Amino acid sequence: MSLKFLTIDHIHIHVKNRTEAEKWYRTILRFERVNSLEFWSVDGGPLMLEDESGQIHLAMFESESIQNTIIAFKVTAQGLYSWISHLNNLGVCVDPVNHDISWSIYFSDPDGNPFEITTYEYNEFTNILETNA
Repeated sequence: MSLKFLTIDHIHIHVKNRTEAEKWYRTILRFERVNSLEFWSVDGGPLMLEDESGQIHLAMFESESIQNTIIAFKVTAQGLYSWISHLNNLGVCVDPVNHDISWSIYFSDPDGNPFEITTYEYNEFTNILETNA
């Protein structure tokens, strides 16, 4: 019997106002509504969002009780630098954190759901920081 996972199917996100949260996720993280699954969002079901590649899915539930779990996205070294610029330009101030084997940034959505974007291309990202210092 194989117990191997293929991938993460989706992540539950709890927000107080889905309309406002959807705008934030579109602007900040570039997630878009999955139109083919929109029917799920009625009667308390999830509003499904996905990243540009269609590989990462968020199931957004509207709820007064927020359940925070860190969601970490893996990127390349150049990707992390691009995300830092993108977020800082939108007023989401982030600074890279050195974990000795990886670099990460941390931030939260308006409901306090925490996010991490990380790269394991440690030396490459260190070089990017030194070059752009």
